[in-house]
Amino acid sequence: MDKLVIEGGKPLSGSIVIQGAKNAALPILAASLLAEGTITLDSVPRLLDIEVMLNILRELGCRAEHVGETVVLDTTALHTSHVPETLMSKMRSSIFLMGPLLARFGEAQVYQPGGCAIGERKIDLHLQGLEALGAEIEEIGNRIVCRSAKLTGTDIHLSFPSVGATENLMMAAVLAEGRTTLTNAAREPEIQDLQRFLNAMGAKIMGAGTDTITIDGVAELTPCRYKIIPDRIVAGTIMVAAAATRGAVTLQNTQPAHLSSLIHVLRRAGVQIVVDGDIIKVDSAARPKSIERIVTSPYPAFPTDLQSQVMVLLTLADGVSIMKETIFEGRLKHVGELSRMGADIRVDMNAAFIRGVTRLYGATVEATDLRAGAALVIAGLAAQGRTIVEQVHHIDRGYDRIEHMLTKLGARISRFSPVPNNEPAR
Repeated sequence: MDKLVIEGGKPLSGSIVIQGAKNAALPILAASLLAEGTITLDSVPRLLDIEVMLNILRELGCRAEHVGETVVLDTTALHTSHVPETLMSKMRSSIFLMGPLLARFGEAQVYQPGGCAIGERKIDLHLQGLEALGAEIEEIGNRIVCRSAKLTGTDIHLSFPSVGATENLMMAAVLAEGRTTLTNAAREPEIQDLQRFLNAMGAKIMGAGTDTITIDGVAELTPCRYKIIPDRIVAGTIMVAAAATRGAVTLQNTQPAHLSSLIHVLRRAGVQIVVDGDIIKVDSAARPKSIERIVTSPYPAFPTDLQSQVMVLLTLADGVSIMKETIFEGRLKHVGELSRMGADIRVDMNAAFIRGVTRLYGATVEATDLRAGAALVIAGLAAQGRTIVEQVHHIDRGYDRIEHMLTKLGARISRFSPVPNNEPAR
């Protein structure tokens, strides 16, 4: 497995362009199955998760090319609604294929999805919503078969504002007969991006970004060209890294409104943030201030996907901070790794009590999931000495060669790959 080697203690500085959003691109790739023909998507990042999704689409019969940041899909020869278990086990977002396949073929055969082990993420809301639209669902061990001769619009209330369920049901409902109304829907920017993409193909959807989404079914969708929004979590990771290293970084191609909760938190910590259109400037020369309490919650509140990164900043803050995780019960595994670097953190249930220290120290640590891995990279950048981050494949799921991004900002970070046949590295 690859590992990252970081020589810490150097403030980040410079300018960086933010990649397209993984969490927007994945459902949009799945939604492309709803139209027959050639679809072109711009600003698609080159990530492990994206490659897994493209491989699934190829297995289903699509032609898929990823050149630079552009993906070209030809769905004309799509010939099966059976998603291979071997590919579904690699990525949670593969569950997005259930709604589009059911809508296009009247059948979808999928399996329980894989992905990061950050806690229990049931798909009950996906299945309940599809049943409400008229699907018959059969669960055979790990296999899930959905069938429906005709999907019919209806009112669906989600007991929790699940992002995945909201997106899956939007995609299934666009070709259903009649109107579907989703209440208590998730409000994330990625859901708004999915609405814009589907509407560009001829769907009739309103309300994304609010807790009520209305979908009027149409007979068919037509291919289009579309550009993915910037990745707010990648942008947030770079912003926190700049603050933790007491650097000065300019981020281009951002949507600051998507980062309002993080900007608020960083300003409370004493970080200077200047917003100018799609540009965000971060400047932090002083030791950060502690923050009494941060609670993760669905958008537009503070995102769980930035919890671990901000925790690194708080380990260096002056005073005691509290971070409470309410979304995923397994998302505090990075605490033990940060403690190995000198952090003073105590966990009680789903809350972390963080007493700031003056410095962290380099160590060999392991990325347990995507965002935890990003947090350990930030810790290594801020720490004194050398840090080695193992299990880098987790990080590659959401960051396009994170070491390249950070090197552009002056970081001393390198990737090392294992040498075959036990030959010495050169």
